[in-house]
Amino acid sequence: MKALVKKAKSGDGEAFVQLIKQYENVLYRVASKYLNHDEDVADAMQETIMTAFEKLPTLKKPEYFNTWICKILINNCNGLLKKNNRTVQLVDMESIREKDNPALLKMELEEELSSLNADYRTAIELYYIVGMNIKEIGELLKEPEGTIKSRLSRAKAILRINHDKQKGVIGYEQRV
Repeated sequence: MKALVKKAKSGDGEAFVQLIKQYENVLYRVASKYLNHDEDVADAMQETIMTAFEKLPTLKKPEYFNTWICKILINNCNGLLKKNNRTVQLVDMESIREKDNPALLKMELEEELSSLNADYRTAIELYYIVGMNIKEIGELLKEPEGTIKSRLSRAKAILRINHDKQKGVIGYEQRV
């Protein structure tokens, strides 16, 4: 991977195309978590690829290519969200309510994630969906690793509490 990044940095266009092909699915998953419309996802990915190609010589460490390009993508997604300021259309849940409907499960997961504040949601998505480790997330967000660990822990706790509330689980404190 490092060799491919170095080739691309030196101006090898084919090496850059190979890099993008390897990260295409990751970029798509990240963009689709931020954006609701396929057209916006495509726009964000295209802008990211163009920016990455132009700015590749500024990448200092080839081993952080994944983190670097994801940061560009997230910035582009946030820019599109601000630019478009679109509202989410509500879906009639009764029309799609089936137990094993993957689309419904995905919507419920996205709804749960959207209930988190932006810092917690970003940490969860980068860790579990993109597959970055805590160090990479910290470098990407310019935050200490301890902060990222806290955000992941708190986000999981919030998701667990929300899930229990939906299932009707009542929590209690036991005093000894």
